[in-house]
Amino acid sequence: MSLASMTMTEVIKKQYIYKLQAYIQVFFSLLFLQLIAVLFSLSGVATMGTSGGMVDMEIRYYSADLVVVFTMLWGFISAVLITTRAYRNDDFLFVTNRFTSNLSNMLFLLTASLIGAITAILSFYLLSIVVNLFGSDYFINNTPVLKDPVEVLLGMFSAFLYILLFCMLGYLAGTLVQVHKSFVVLLPAAFLGSLFLDLADGRAGVFAEVFKFYHSEHSILLFTVKVMVTAGVLFLVSAGLSNRLEVRS
Repeated sequence: MSLASMTMTEVIKKQYIYKLQAYIQVFFSLLFLQLIAVLFSLSGVATMGTSGGMVDMEIRYYSADLVVVFTMLWGFISAVLITTRAYRNDDFLFVTNRFTSNLSNMLFLLTASLIGAITAILSFYLLSIVVNLFGSDYFINNTPVLKDPVEVLLGMFSAFLYILLFCMLGYLAGTLVQVHKSFVVLLPAAFLGSLFLDLADGRAGVFAEVFKFYHSEHSILLFTVKVMVTAGVLFLVSAGLSNRLEVRS
């Protein structure tokens, strides 16, 4: 009989480190999706043009917005994946319970969101280099990193919050599916049904209001509070639902 005992903090730390190493393929998929987003962004995220006499002018704007969107979708999918049976059973390599498993998952998603945000914002400089080298038109570089690094850091922080929010949505969706398989059909049906009704009515619906609630916030402090409270509630609901799962299935 072993006299060695581990504290909860040590268990969570070991699970967290293990998941960073075991789920490394998740970060490879992140880089792949971000490269695809960069390719889609080569044509610009917005275009405007004008003409007069013998002069035609077209202006294209480049940003990392599409890369951030792809990263948010990646965060959602990755969070769903770590709730599946194969990933859950990995936790039984350790002395664990639902509480420590959920906390280590949360730490992993926080780390993934941070890495995704940093690489997404920095992808703009890769996009700038590609356009500058291979573009046939004039390219005006208005990159703010040398002028105001604070703006870049704020951009990374905002992207981190958005990605984290989608991670928590994915974690809740994945947990619901594990609780009952009918949610595989019910969740997409509810999403598409609500979206269709909003479009049919021709008015701003639930999704538009939710988007406005977060995206229209001008205060970074209030935006942080909104996202962190929402993410915390989603995580607590997911953790509560996970207690209904079998010990090992």
